Amino acid sequence: MPTLDRQDDVFILDLGDGENRFHPDWLTSVNSALDEVEKAEGPRSLVTVATGKFYSNGLDLDWLFAHADQYQEYVISVHELLARMLSLPIVTVAALQGHTFAAGAMFSLAHDFRVMRADRGYWCLPEVDINIPFTPGMSALIQARLTPQTAHEAMTTARRYGGRAALEAAVVERAVDEDAVRETALEIARLQVAKAGPTLGTIKARMYAPALDALRDKDIPVS
Repeated sequence: MPTLDRQDDVFILDLGDGENRFHPDWLTSVNSALDEVEKAEGPRSLVTVATGKFYSNGLDLDWLFAHADQYQEYVISVHELLARMLSLPIVTVAALQGHTFAAGAMFSLAHDFRVMRADRGYWCLPEVDINIPFTPGMSALIQARLTPQTAHEAMTTARRYGGRAALEAAVVERAVDEDAVRETALEIARLQVAKAGPTLGTIKARMYAPALDALRDKDIPVS
């Protein structure tokens, strides 16, 4: 399960060492960590990390198929996490050491910056291949954070972007060696700790107002 640590003014949220899918318990744990980060005072920033082959593989489809009657409630909770991350009043950096797929990729886009391993691992939105349409909120988030050309390619072709390709497409800001992913993310975060506060939160809320409105709309299409 996710765990929260702190190095000076930088909070480090470790998403886990498995596929880090969005099981309801995982979502609760992440939100509890974000509660702690938001309640803290003074300069601070946030880096999310993971261990192993995956950063996050997105929705917990096994759980969802077994609890189909909770679809609406589940998707709303995922949307709420994406909206929360997108509008946090601190600078956030995702350290993508492994595969980052589907809602995991969307979660990374909700961060301010992304650092990806250059030589292995993929960033991908596979929904077209697995026949799961993007919700309006998810579509709005992706289109708010990627260029129109990259959003179109990523959403309609399910292209798997390696680190260097992701950098070229502006999906990530940095593509580095495996052993430099976390430290590079921490370096970016350390430089931005003074930005934390209501002004940054207001800037993000206004910048991404359409995406946030779509993510917070509780009328979720069933397909």
